[in-house]
Amino acid sequence: MIRFVLVFLLWIPSVVVAGSNELPDFTGLVEEQGTAVVNISATHNAVANAHQDIPELPGIPENSPFHDFFKRHMQPFPTPKKSEPRSMGSGFIISSDGYILTNAHVVETADEITVKLNDKREFVAEVVGADRKTDIALIKINATDLPKVVQGNPENLKVGEWVVAIGSPFGFEHSVTAGIVSAKGRSLAQENYVPFIQTDVAINPGNSGGPLFNMKGEVVGINSQIYSRTGGFMGLSFAIPINVATEIADQLKSNGKVSRGRIGIMIQEVTKELAESFGLPSQAGALVVTVEKGGAADKAAIKPRDIILKFDGKDVVTSADLPRIVGNTKPGSKVSMQVWRDGNKQSIDIEVGEAPSDETAEGRKSKQGKKANNANRLGLVLSEITEEQQKQLEIGNGLLVEEVQPGIASRSGIRVGDIILGFNSKDVKDIAHFNEMLGQTKSGKNIALLIKRGDVTTFITMKLTDNDKKQ
Repeated sequence: MIRFVLVFLLWIPSVVVAGSNELPDFTGLVEEQGTAVVNISATHNAVANAHQDIPELPGIPENSPFHDFFKRHMQPFPTPKKSEPRSMGSGFIISSDGYILTNAHVVETADEITVKLNDKREFVAEVVGADRKTDIALIKINATDLPKVVQGNPENLKVGEWVVAIGSPFGFEHSVTAGIVSAKGRSLAQENYVPFIQTDVAINPGNSGGPLFNMKGEVVGINSQIYSRTGGFMGLSFAIPINVATEIADQLKSNGKVSRGRIGIMIQEVTKELAESFGLPSQAGALVVTVEKGGAADKAAIKPRDIILKFDGKDVVTSADLPRIVGNTKPGSKVSMQVWRDGNKQSIDIEVGEAPSDETAEGRKSKQGKKANNANRLGLVLSEITEEQQKQLEIGNGLLVEEVQPGIASRSGIRVGDIILGFNSKDVKDIAHFNEMLGQTKSGKNIALLIKRGDVTTFITMKLTDNDKKQ
């Protein structure tokens, strides 16, 4: 036993030494490319808002019963006070005449932006343009003969290869961290237009807007976000591919804004249960939940419950693929879509519209209608919505959820105040119609309820069991 331990202890160091000899040397990369990385300091002058006892309820007037309902269930916001906070970020020079790329969230609300170069010179910068949807901003300083980065191709990145970040975490200028590419094409919540590069490079507040380099010294991304439960680095960081950023920067430089395609629909992911509910052979595509009146999709006769499988010849593998494909399509272009409708594939031509720079939700009103006496099989007490209320809510049908009793509906996330618009592939006409369809569904089958909650419309699936409350 002693002899085995001695042999084991002698063997370990040789492996460690061999491995350490294979670690990359980042010094040359940092010396050559670090001069093009800048520190960004932004000053924001916040002005106190008018006194406000309750949160704003967009589109719900005070004389509406829904206003009282939401008022009872929402907590007041504290009144903000006037302040002059300073935020720190990073950026990098993309042209010798002073154009700099960074994140939109670093500079877009700033009253004054100061850029500090590697040689300690400081300049006041102006914002050429910023795009919230991709979190890209282009700023400019009045200087010439500046060092600039070399841009690479993120498509050539391989999962597992080394990458390096240079930035100013917590204001510590020109800090260098390294790691590997963890994944490519990541989708993040509320980020529809960016296929993020995921890395394990240490990124912290202040790194935002800084470059991500490959081992050739080429910029392949802009460090933008981290996943964290503490506010600090936890091993998950995300960068915007540089090709996405440069496309946005070119438009900002030429037009001061970004023009992207839009077809006027809301979508959600096609789960296994939804695919089964709609008779789709495989789990793929983007499920249409609402269609904007007068929009491109409406003019092309796209309907709620259609599942978009292809757009302009490109496969829509997941719902996250569609906004990117549509957004990158030139407004006014005429393209073909493949959709799944009523159990069959169909080809539909559509003329792509243009996304506005800022979208605001339209106001909606509602009143209480006819109410059911008892909870249904799902544990829901529903009330009907009158034609006048439907016009106010801009819907053609629906049932208001008045009460959610313990059961499958509450476990699935249905809430009081939700409006049920559809049951599987059919519109919900009234309570009797809803209960009829529910009664015809056998235990063990999945159902998909089309739910409207505020300005968001989505399908919620649930599998019925023998233990569900009977009507």
